[in-house]
Amino acid sequence: MEKGKGRGRGKSGPLIGCHVSIAGGVSAAPARAAECGCTAYQIFTRNPRGWKYSDLPAEEAARFRAENERLGLYPVAHMPYLPNLAAPDPGNYKRSVEALIGELRRCDLLGIEYLVTHLGSHLGTGEAEGRRRIVSAIRTALEEAGGGTMILMENTAGTKNSMGTSPEELADFLDALDGHERVGLCIDTAHAFAAGYDWTAAKDRFLAPLKQREVLDRVRVLHLNDSKVPLGKCADRHHHLGLGEIGLEGLQRVLKKRPFRNLPIILETPVDEERDDAGNVALAWKLHRGR
Repeated sequence: MEKGKGRGRGKSGPLIGCHVSIAGGVSAAPARAAECGCTAYQIFTRNPRGWKYSDLPAEEAARFRAENERLGLYPVAHMPYLPNLAAPDPGNYKRSVEALIGELRRCDLLGIEYLVTHLGSHLGTGEAEGRRRIVSAIRTALEEAGGGTMILMENTAGTKNSMGTSPEELADFLDALDGHERVGLCIDTAHAFAAGYDWTAAKDRFLAPLKQREVLDRVRVLHLNDSKVPLGKCADRHHHLGLGEIGLEGLQRVLKKRPFRNLPIILETPVDEERDDAGNVALAWKLHRGR
């Protein structure tokens, strides 16, 4: 995949999809995404619940690239769960930075343009210390990993000690990184809503500060999720599109916003008896067409 071509429309129109499993190897993910009606999709490049992982064989990476080209799909990657870029413990912090370096290298091998990451928790040591560690981690990772994959900092739901909840804080991180060309933003609708930003309101309180700070162009991926928790409850619980507290009208309002119009749209919705991935993706396409 040619770098810099991720934003906007894909070969078959807008870039819409969900997070898919890599069971059977990363090269199995594109077909799985296509079966769900995706033109874009998100993966973990390895087991997201452990620290140890095997190197990615060059042949498997080549198959992954070829499958995406054949199917006309656009992949995005997400960091595993365990790394904490704001960790105060030196050992955990070192492992977290090494994990970020490793993921950037894997993404470059796979031809993935964007790597989404949560910024982590300062674990009670304070926002200033957490910010210092995060900025250092990102700088180190970009320098050591090389390649061209871009790190996208994702907004959080406002849980205790978490970093990167408000748009102002995200803009502060971009400033602290001197506007590095390989650092951008991923906006999650459920996280923002849980943090107190109402997508159903007439006045947008989340995107306005990013516009004021002149960093709207750094928003590169939209995580379109409904929320199981009410506005401002600061809990990270996603729901099926239209069945949560944001609702179909609120989600459609999101898709009408200019900064989100030509971005890859990724769903991270549940799979249960109410609806599966294909059902949520189909509804996302319907919302996109009717925006």
